[in-house]
Amino acid sequence: MRPTFKLFLSTMAVLALPAVAHASEDEQLWTGVTATVKLSDKWRFSQEVIGRFGNERDGLYEVEMNSLIGYKINKKVTVWAGYTHDPNYVSGDFTVMEHRSRQQVTFDNIVKIGPGQLSARLRLEERWREGVDGTAWRLRPYVKYVLPFKEGGKTALVLSHESFIDLNTTNFQRVEGEERMRNLIAITTPLAKNVNAEIGYLHQHGFRPDADDPNDNVASFALSFSF
Repeated sequence: MRPTFKLFLSTMAVLALPAVAHASEDEQLWTGVTATVKLSDKWRFSQEVIGRFGNERDGLYEVEMNSLIGYKINKKVTVWAGYTHDPNYVSGDFTVMEHRSRQQVTFDNIVKIGPGQLSARLRLEERWREGVDGTAWRLRPYVKYVLPFKEGGKTALVLSHESFIDLNTTNFQRVEGEERMRNLIAITTPLAKNVNAEIGYLHQHGFRPDADDPNDNVASFALSFSF
């Protein structure tokens, strides 16, 4: 194993360490479908739907729908803006509606580490909940490393990390600073032309100053389509 890849794996392991102690556990399943349409040489449209299921909330607890318009500045950098429709549930019954405005910049394949490529994203969200006062601001830095199993191959190992940094507090966003992090290890592979599948394990760790930290073990499966 190359030294650069060993270093990256070690970094991912260190990032996951806070979840070991003082954490409540939940087993979850996340499924997702994303379609990205090339509107022109510069413009893109992306539609994503994610369903989340957990034991603690007795089944379906969230359906996140993200609509984004992107503009490619160059081969590696794209700026995006859009809207997230996010109903929440308990035991499959609707509880609260969340709306988000989302802006982000993506950096594709910006650094080559060994045989793989590193990408990054910086996302800003403004969140509102129906019937609850206040606007919650949140920053979400994200990095992803993709390592093909063979040179030039499309099937690859994926490692990623994302932090959720709350920029203020409201009645529904109560932790100022880093509120949670997600670490993913997955395999991505093409199923057909313009269709890709990703299956893996995601570890989500929340930070709660006055309670046990939540610790979610997530089986993740996603399909992506490009047109």
